[in-house]
Amino acid sequence: MNEYSTLVTSAQWRQNPERDALIERKFFSDSIGDKYDVQKYIKLAMNEVDEKYTQKTLQAGERVKIHLQREQTWATYKYQGSVMTKTHIKGYSDIDLLTICDKFYSWDSSGVNKILDSITEKQRFYQTQIDKLQYEKTLDSYKGDSLDDLRSMRLTNERVLQNTYDICDISNPKAIMITNQDLHRDVDIVTSSWYDDVQSIISDKGDFRGVQIYNKDNHLKESTDFPFLSIKRINERGSSTHGRIKKMIRFLKTLKADSNQDVKLNSFEINAICYNIPTTEYDDATYLQLVIVLYL
Repeated sequence: MNEYSTLVTSAQWRQNPERDALIERKFFSDSIGDKYDVQKYIKLAMNEVDEKYTQKTLQAGERVKIHLQREQTWATYKYQGSVMTKTHIKGYSDIDLLTICDKFYSWDSSGVNKILDSITEKQRFYQTQIDKLQYEKTLDSYKGDSLDDLRSMRLTNERVLQNTYDICDISNPKAIMITNQDLHRDVDIVTSSWYDDVQSIISDKGDFRGVQIYNKDNHLKESTDFPFLSIKRINERGSSTHGRIKKMIRFLKTLKADSNQDVKLNSFEINAICYNIPTTEYDDATYLQLVIVLYL
């Protein structure tokens, strides 16, 4: 019992680092009726971080964006990560800001050609989708040097942020980390470019677009990620399950944070585990029953 009491205190501190009295009262009111500390811990571990903390995190990201936009006129700025699905478990959460180069994009030419060159493959798609793939092939290729463009963007980001923030770490080849000392938030600024696979092209891109992160040390683009599709899927599943999938994600993240073991799961993998559970198994589940769903 004492162990769970300690875990409850740890989770409360993580979600309410400023010891806000209103949030403390909410913790208390939410736990009324929970007889045991283990019940309190499970419920707290599944709770969404208070909105005011999340807004401060986003505000820190917006301030970075404003500074960069003054000089990066050929970039798109997008957030990725758990803050965008509200599955983060810390009040003092950091956020990833992608600075995406708009001068060029890469696309899956081999995948597109494989479909267009095969009658059998074409039959899997509607004609409107085939038309989009064919149109992609007609577009002129970029005549500049995409890696040099990304390097220039990264170096510009470094200069602007070092001149703006007292705490600015540029040692990571894939991201710059700044600390907003007024808001007590870290922001990771990632230089990247767009990538469109077949699904992105036939879906008019948007949330289906991938990104390739620039590695400054190796002067190359890393393998493609699809962060916006992941955000879209978790948010849609969250709506259709009345937030239950997000409760499970937060619970697993909290267990990882409080575990004495080195849990080899990142946030993306935890999302995937929960997303792959059939919703029929937890459509009407209570918060305690969600633990059983995860266990089984």
